[in-house]
Order: sequence, then C-alpha cells, then structure tokens
Amino acid sequence: MGFQRIILVHYHEIGLKGHNRATFEKRLQKNLEVLLGAYPVVTIHRIAGRLVVFLKEGTDHAMAVACADAIVGVPGVARVSCGFKGERSMGALGAMACAALAEAGPFESFKVAARRNHTDFPIDSMQMNRDVGAVLCAAFPDRRVQMKGPDVTVGVEVVQNAAYVYARSVRGIGGLPVGSSGKVMALLSSGIDSPVALWRMARRGAVPVGVHFSGRPQTSDASEFLVDDIARVLERTGCIGRVYVVPLGDHQREISLDAPPSLRIILYRRLMFRVAERLAEAEGARALVTGESLGQVASQTIENLCATQAAVSMPVFRPLIGTDKLEIIEQAQALGTFELSSQDAPDCCTLFMPRSPETHAKVAAVEAAEAPFPIEQWVGELAEAAEARDYACPGYKPPRGRKG
Repeated sequence: MGFQRIILVHYHEIGLKGHNRATFEKRLQKNLEVLLGAYPVVTIHRIAGRLVVFLKEGTDHAMAVACADAIVGVPGVARVSCGFKGERSMGALGAMACAALAEAGPFESFKVAARRNHTDFPIDSMQMNRDVGAVLCAAFPDRRVQMKGPDVTVGVEVVQNAAYVYARSVRGIGGLPVGSSGKVMALLSSGIDSPVALWRMARRGAVPVGVHFSGRPQTSDASEFLVDDIARVLERTGCIGRVYVVPLGDHQREISLDAPPSLRIILYRRLMFRVAERLAEAEGARALVTGESLGQVASQTIENLCATQAAVSMPVFRPLIGTDKLEIIEQAQALGTFELSSQDAPDCCTLFMPRSPETHAKVAAVEAAEAPFPIEQWVGELAEAAEARDYACPGYKPPRGRKG
C-alpha cells in the first residue's frame, strides 16, 4: 500500500486554552507516550491542532484499532481516528481514502470532509471533496453519498509536506489531560460511587491520589484487594497515581464503644477526612474528593455533610453530589469498575454501624461527642501507618521522602 498507518487524536476543550494551549497539548502528548508503551508506536507529533500517533511499518488494521481503543478513554481526547499518512497528491489522497473507507466497518452512506491547512497546495477543500468523492463512488458503487448524517465521514487533511486521510472515527471522553489541574486526594472505597467521583476529577485534569480506609484488623483485607483491582482499571488511562491504605478498624471500635451510637458514622468520617487531609498535605494535594451524593444515605444529608466537612480546612469536592444512583451505575459500567465494586467485601463503611444513624447532626453536638477521643494523636498514627501503592500515571510525582 505504501502509506504509513497513523492515529489522529482530536481534542476540543484544550483548543480553547489560548496562550496556555501548548502546555495542555504537551501534557496530553506525554500522557499518551507513556500509556501507549505496549503498542507499536514510533512517535507522537503535534500538528495543526491535534496529535498524530505514527505506527510502525507493518502494523495491521486490528492492532491500529486496538491502539485507538486504548486512546479513547484517556482524558483530554475528544475523538480518535484511524487512517494513513501519504504524499500530497490527488492520486495518493484517493488511494488512502479507499483504504481508509474499506476499514471503516459496515456502512451504507458516506461523505468526504476535506481541509487544506496550507494554501501552497493548489487544490482547495471544495475541489478535494469532489475529486476524492468521485474516486470513492467508483470504488464503492453500491454505497451512496449522503451529506447529512452519513454512516461514515472520510476526513482528508492536507498539511505542510504531508496529507492525512481517515474514516474510522470514535468519540473520546473529552475533558482535560491528567496532570494539567493539580493534585487531589480522593477517598476511595471498594463501592460503586467513589471510583466514579475520582475518575470525574481525573477527567478535569487533576491527578487523583486515593486513600482507602480498611476495617482491618477488625475485618478482613478483602476490600483492599478490590480497591487495587479498581485502581488497575483506572490506571489503564492514567487516572490514578497512588493509593494509600489506612487500617481504621481499631479506631472505629474505640469510637463505637464510647460515642453516642447515632453519631458514630459522622465521627468515623470526620476521622477519615482528617487523615486524608494530613496525607493530602504531605502529597501536595489541594483538595479532598468524595463520592457523596446528596440524600443517598443517612450520612449524606446537608446537615451531616456540613458536620463532616467542618473537621477539615481543605476544600472538599463532591463530583457526584447532584447525581442519582442509576446515573452513577451507568458511568461505573462504562468506566469498567462496576463489576468489581459490586462484589461483597467488608470494609470500614460496614463496620460498627448503628441501627438509627443521625440524619440532621449539629456541629456542636458532634464536637462534644468527639472531645473525649485523642483525635490528633490518632490522625498522626493513622497517617504514619498508611501503606502506599503506586500506579502508572504520567502526571503523578510522589512526594519527597515517601515512596510507594
């Protein structure tokens, strides 16, 4: 065939960043270079408002599609297109268009969308549309041209010294590249909600660091293995840098023995927030993230959320606060964490739970119930006992003096 296989990575929101645009483009490029290490990639270049992934000579269509599918879920990517690079001639454009359309999958209708980015190419976009379209009509006589809502759009882009043609195009998840918006500390359980909340922050460009509060030694460590499996899913697209595991069971037991039963959950969560804040400070993270959704459970009423958040000074982000359970489940399924999160594993969230938890807690009452406990001492002990595990995230840098 004589053409090099390429994958075009389109982005949208990054293109609106003005003078900072190059910084976001370079961050996305770096993320892809690291995350595509298992694929036959020669290099990745920035050209004409997008990234081009150049594949090794001899790469077949199936491998190109596999590589493109790995890119689709990377934050910052708006669309991924498989195609070819060749010389700037109408003969080459027609041949590449035929090859690309033949690999686009089943279709009944198509159109050509050509763009000339350099006026030194003598044929304008409208004429390219007509000429390439004529070649495709001859090559696929049983298929029809349809300008509105076609099954496949054949993209033709002529840039300086080269031309790119593609047909198979898949929508990405959009957002911003991980590593372009700072670092956050996300409370990560083995349940359905918190992985989705963490992922949503990654999609906004943050580098999430997880902290999992285990019921160990009062429960088994089963939830820790599930959280590791969840982190491995998030790791595929570079959405998590590290997870701290904090064994909270003994401290929960102390609270359950002496605190008013109705306030136990809030006291547990205030302790978790404080430990997460301490770890966040060590990591250089600027905010906490939770999977809380307003009114979903007793601890997530407005009054209880306020009573819990009052324990820390760091901002608390709740990406799911206005989302219902069905929406969260759908996103977890798309993300690939739902099946893992649906497995039953005892953790700190199910440990020493009261029969009738308070739903309208007052901060003064909570602080009075908390006063007998050596909270600052506990926070120091738990932060020191935290066990760290690192994951492949190009945007993550571990803090000095504390390796995973």
